[in-house]
Amino acid sequence: MIDVNELRENPEKFRASQRARLADESIVDAIISADAARRDARTRYETLRAEQNAFGKRVAQAKGEEKQALLAEVKELAAAVKAAGAEADTIQAESDALLRRIPNLVSDGVPTGGEDDFEVVKTVGTPRNFEAEGFAPRDHLELGEMLGAIDMERGAKVSGSRFYFLRGVGARLELALLNMAMDQAVKAGFVPMITPTLVRPETMQGTGFDVAHDAEIYRLAEDDLYLVGTSEVPLAGYHADEILELDGGPVRYAGWSSCYRREAGSHGKDTRGIIRVHQFNKVEMFVYTRPEDAAEEHKRLLAWEEEMLAKVELPYRVIDTAAGDLGMSAARKFDCEAWVPTQNAYRELTSTSNCTTFQARRLNIRERQAEGKGTRAVATLNGTLATTRWIVAILEHNQNPDGSVNVPAALQPYLGGLEVLPVL
Repeated sequence: MIDVNELRENPEKFRASQRARLADESIVDAIISADAARRDARTRYETLRAEQNAFGKRVAQAKGEEKQALLAEVKELAAAVKAAGAEADTIQAESDALLRRIPNLVSDGVPTGGEDDFEVVKTVGTPRNFEAEGFAPRDHLELGEMLGAIDMERGAKVSGSRFYFLRGVGARLELALLNMAMDQAVKAGFVPMITPTLVRPETMQGTGFDVAHDAEIYRLAEDDLYLVGTSEVPLAGYHADEILELDGGPVRYAGWSSCYRREAGSHGKDTRGIIRVHQFNKVEMFVYTRPEDAAEEHKRLLAWEEEMLAKVELPYRVIDTAAGDLGMSAARKFDCEAWVPTQNAYRELTSTSNCTTFQARRLNIRERQAEGKGTRAVATLNGTLATTRWIVAILEHNQNPDGSVNVPAALQPYLGGLEVLPVL
């Protein structure tokens, strides 16, 4: 959550952030009022507690009728203290609930607006001109079926719509991508992690997902567990309620996991192929760092994502996501979108978010500062290195007229030296 002290001292900054997100800015004043009520209730309780303690000393020294009279007063005071404590707890819970509703403070420079109001940071590479090459490109599903790599029909038979099988070179291609991503992450100093894909509600909530209202999340009601849509969630919860030592620099993890998303509200969107599916695999970078180092670390995460895209030889662009499309936890997010020839459009392959101290405050993750300065919330960041969706762009961009697909040179060692995915 956000720092309520900072909000109280500079509310206009938070109102501006809400406006940039196209969100309700009145929540800022509601939080200020709730926080004032919380502090007043806590003060009343502490005052009564102090009075009760002082009374206790008088009772201990009193005798006879005076003591009996004081005991009666103590009984009344104890009831008042109990009531004040209960009231303070109730108001505290109401204030906390309100604080959890406000999204992270948007970083300076983030574009204002919604999904379509992003800014293009740069464009890298040139899309293939298939017309000049003399043939019309096939889409990834047609190619995947010709290669024996993707089976949507049996995926639907077994599990329903938006499920699939990757088989043969399709399965090998995904493993090659994820292994190359993990190798790159380890070389950059990340600790490789195979993460749980089921988490407790407090972990999901702590990462910034609203388990009560987020229609994208799969819930196992009987066990009160949630399937994650990204390994960011378990990696964020990994150090919950801990104090980290960051003197040696950021703590970096690379999580490999299956991911699950309900794709609620996407009826009719991307129904063909494996662009928008319920289950996929991903290698995700996750970082704990000092707040003042977070912006530079964000640049490094983006650079690592671009390094992966360069290895698979895809034309792409980087966009600075608009505030209204950031989600709850992110203060800033950059997406890398690869060119998909048959859609004549750029589609997201990676994203990297700077969540500043938002998640760490919710999960109580702190760092130990210099001697005498106590502890403070750390900053967290995340970024994608490879996912199943990359197969879409790789197949379409590297296809040949006969439906075979050239393997990018960097991936060939991970496919046993295979240079071309052959048509069956």
